[in-house]
Amino acid sequence: MNARLEPESPRFHACRNDDAWTWAAAVAIAGALRRDLQQRSGSASPRTRLLLSGGTTPAPVFRALSQAPLDWNRVDVGLVDERWLLPSDNDSNAHLVTSHLLRNHAAVARFEPLTRAGRTIEAAVAAANLHARQAPAIVVLGMGGDGHTASLFPGMQGLEAAFTARAAYIAVDASGCPGAGPWPRRISLTPAGLAPAQTRILLLRGEGKRQVFERAQSGSDACEMPIRIAFTTPGAPLDVYWCP
Repeated sequence: MNARLEPESPRFHACRNDDAWTWAAAVAIAGALRRDLQQRSGSASPRTRLLLSGGTTPAPVFRALSQAPLDWNRVDVGLVDERWLLPSDNDSNAHLVTSHLLRNHAAVARFEPLTRAGRTIEAAVAAANLHARQAPAIVVLGMGGDGHTASLFPGMQGLEAAFTARAAYIAVDASGCPGAGPWPRRISLTPAGLAPAQTRILLLRGEGKRQVFERAQSGSDACEMPIRIAFTTPGAPLDVYWCP
């Protein structure tokens, strides 16, 4: 764990267009996975863990990443957060990952969906926290136009408790939060779950998202803009990949 008393400032990588952004981000993720796999080779814990976010932004990065010639059969792929939907639902983050990443070389990776048929949300959170005993090597985050990240939304009931939770995952109720859309019940990573990651990556596209992120950097109140946990939580520095 790369704990620091003072977190480093985010490292901003501006790419000229979508293609450059897609491949720069995919190469960065693949490189981090390759380094961790090499370090773990022959160890008692030979597997690495990658946590991914949903939304519309990361799909091309996932497709490019799937082509990386890695030892994918030693990679556990999990989720940063999930809507309270079955993995087969087209609106679930699990569906995004299975459709765009778990193909080509990455088809042999082991996937850990956060929800399963017949499982209560409490049981799903408990299972997620069991998986989280293996700290993630890489966490890939997204950000909404309201400054939310994972399923931690501004104004959400219980947000402060989420920030101080000791568990890596919690169930959240985002009722009344516009950014949550029609899916208020969710499971989300917490700062405690983010902190151990050796690599933190944030994927952004568009001038509007850049302006939101720059506003987030100008303050420190995570309740106002939860994306701030990405660079204020002690641990690895945040690498931001952005294109217009």
